Amino acid sequence: MPDRHERAMDQHGQTYVLDLPLNGTDTTLDSGYRFDAASTFGRTAPLVVEIGSGAGDCVVHAAAERPDLDFLAFEVWLPGVAHTVTKAVAAGVTNLRIAVADAAWSLPVMCAPGSLREVWTFFPDPWPKTKHHKRRMVQQKFALDIAELLEPGGSWRLATDWADYAWQMRDVVEDCPALLNPHAGRLADPGDPQVDPEGERGGFAPRFELRPITRFERKGLKVDRVVRDLHVVRTR
Repeated sequence: MPDRHERAMDQHGQTYVLDLPLNGTDTTLDSGYRFDAASTFGRTAPLVVEIGSGAGDCVVHAAAERPDLDFLAFEVWLPGVAHTVTKAVAAGVTNLRIAVADAAWSLPVMCAPGSLREVWTFFPDPWPKTKHHKRRMVQQKFALDIAELLEPGGSWRLATDWADYAWQMRDVVEDCPALLNPHAGRLADPGDPQVDPEGERGGFAPRFELRPITRFERKGLKVDRVVRDLHVVRTR
């Protein structure tokens, strides 16, 4: 890591990175742990979780723009964690913490049902080969877990620039009985040369205003990838 990131981790890592009890691996959380947001942040505020925060562009931007919310970012890529800490220090945000843990396993352990205002899953690994699709994060069980963690009326926001993953995400979230897609039937055929197999079904949301264009997204745009956003709400 660059020296400035190492310095940021040395000086501020304890402030931003949670000290988690891990269960014999680098990223799997002990099943008895429960995250106490009020104690951690020193206040009671709505909690937003970003899964796979990368270099922290989105979550740090959001934390600065929305000081009324608390943010918990999950990331296992350590250089990305260091980038996030560096940006958080520069922005002066105090409403952000980072969990270096596998989110799919750890989030249902850490957080109580109905405790999250929003969950963000932006650009998860697309696992493009068909034989690897089973490794994709957004699957039926994961959607059920997220729905249970959201408060009634809470939002799950997703984005991907991989067309067939966007269609899979849409199927998964719309098949979850506790989630409602308020954008059903909208934004069909956004101009992607890969044609939606379900024609005019649509179901995609406008770009989320707190999601900045990251370096990763710019790379996709340079090769003409179309970004699709999804936004669903817990109904019960």
